[in-house]
Amino acid sequence: MQRFLGVVASVLVLVAAATPAAVATAAVEDPKPATNATRAGATADTDTGATADTAREATGATAPRIVALLANPVATDDAGEYLLLSLPPGNWSVGDGEGAVAIEQRRAGPVVATADPEALVAPPAGRVVPRGLRLSNAGERVVLRRGGENGSVVDAVEYGRAPEGERWERAAGGDDVGGSRWRPVGLAHRDPLALGSADATAFVLPDTPAAPLTTIRSADERVLLAGYTFGSRRVARELIAARERGATVRVLLEGGPVGGVSARQAALLDSLAAAGIDVRVLAGPHARFRYHHAKYAVADDTAVVLTENWKPSGTGGADSRGWGVELRSPRAADALADLFRADAGWRDAVPWSRYRTGRPFEEVDPATGSYPARHAPADVHVKRVRLLTAPGNARAAVVEVVDDAEATVDVIQPTVERGPMVASLRRAARRGVRVRLLLSNAWYVADENAALAASLNSWAADAGVPLEARVAEPAGRYGKIHAKGVVADDVALVGSLNWNPTSARENREVVIALEGEDVADYYRGTFAADWRAGTGGSGDLPPGFAIGAVGAVAGAVLFVRRRLSFDDASEGRRGPIG
Repeated sequence: MQRFLGVVASVLVLVAAATPAAVATAAVEDPKPATNATRAGATADTDTGATADTAREATGATAPRIVALLANPVATDDAGEYLLLSLPPGNWSVGDGEGAVAIEQRRAGPVVATADPEALVAPPAGRVVPRGLRLSNAGERVVLRRGGENGSVVDAVEYGRAPEGERWERAAGGDDVGGSRWRPVGLAHRDPLALGSADATAFVLPDTPAAPLTTIRSADERVLLAGYTFGSRRVARELIAARERGATVRVLLEGGPVGGVSARQAALLDSLAAAGIDVRVLAGPHARFRYHHAKYAVADDTAVVLTENWKPSGTGGADSRGWGVELRSPRAADALADLFRADAGWRDAVPWSRYRTGRPFEEVDPATGSYPARHAPADVHVKRVRLLTAPGNARAAVVEVVDDAEATVDVIQPTVERGPMVASLRRAARRGVRVRLLLSNAWYVADENAALAASLNSWAADAGVPLEARVAEPAGRYGKIHAKGVVADDVALVGSLNWNPTSARENREVVIALEGEDVADYYRGTFAADWRAGTGGSGDLPPGFAIGAVGAVAGAVLFVRRRLSFDDASEGRRGPIG
């Protein structure tokens, strides 16, 4: 299986049933499935007890359907294949032309049909029927029928070559609108999670590098640190100190960052492992994410979520403009701890000691910049906190926040690509909402961003709408824009989500949505200071970026041919900005 899920040789076609009328009639006549099935399992002969994954779709459907299938497990003789079905009460049959499985369903809900119940790995929740088809790795057509093998067709799925270790899922909303897809086994769907209110400290970098350290320093019971890269000696010292205080300390990082793992990071992770800290990296041919790009930490009942990496250029305050928030909230801390455990508990989470054996590491000089502290942190009360994650829900939630705005939308991003999030900015501007987009000045996107800003501004002028884009000018206050944030009326979004399809659909990303006047005003104020120094941009629009109604003509962009470093790895086509 390749890590890039979009590069798959498989072709998926949702095939219409034998007659459209048969499907429509079944949808009307069948009793509505029960909607109270839990994520832990459904009433049945056997419950898997695993996370619900795609059974979430199965429990809420109103018609008999094939919800998911696993045809090519990472196992000898493909042991552990399954079909996930959503079935109302009745008699059903599912077959592939070579065999069929009869299923009697007494209560509506999800059914897992498998020939190897004992071999299931991370199965969806549902009633396990110990009978299954031998699904073809090369692809085939699977048909669900009412009654026996000769009954009327109610659903069918035809798939091409099945990637190893991936299951096919029917699109079920969120960021998968528009098509079903293959998804790694072990990756469960997550909905946005409401976490109630919280007291918080909002801060920005490089102005307040002490904030993340203070959070870790306060821990006595647990510290869970998740990141893309790691290069901070100060953070390493705090993690070791927490371990010496008796806290459980765990670290989870990306195993294949753009440019590779630095020698500095390797040495620091060696020191953490030597101190008894559980250090893991997500890596290998069956990794669930293209990149583990989230940046957060849990310290007892406090959580910190960042746009920045755990290294001098980020949390160290030596380069990047970033945003961060500390949430003094047991609910937020527990929610992120659950996410951490899920991400660190699969087979692609490789112990550092095993991963580092025999690997070369790159010598890279850390950032050493020094910048004034112009923006003090602010203690604020947040009325509503939500945890957003990618893959699955973050992009749709960002679009929803922008679509709900009535007065202002401010966005700070390293760069943006055409897609639903940029489209939401144009819609907001057409409603009369003032929209400001601040883009990075970093060398690897400077020309591209100048062209984007110029084109967006041209579109806004022609359309007569209040949208403006600028390229940041640090003016000695920071090195480059690396923040990924939104302020829309009284809602602020802080996290790791870059505005591109890879980040939204393939990376592990974490975003915190913060609703409240005080917290929105804080980030809006820091944004305004950075905005005032920005420029309107110029140049040609990068290929592939279209500006809606005016159809601006794409032009070539000269990309500087420089070797990417760990502090300035580029976006989108070449990897995440980190």
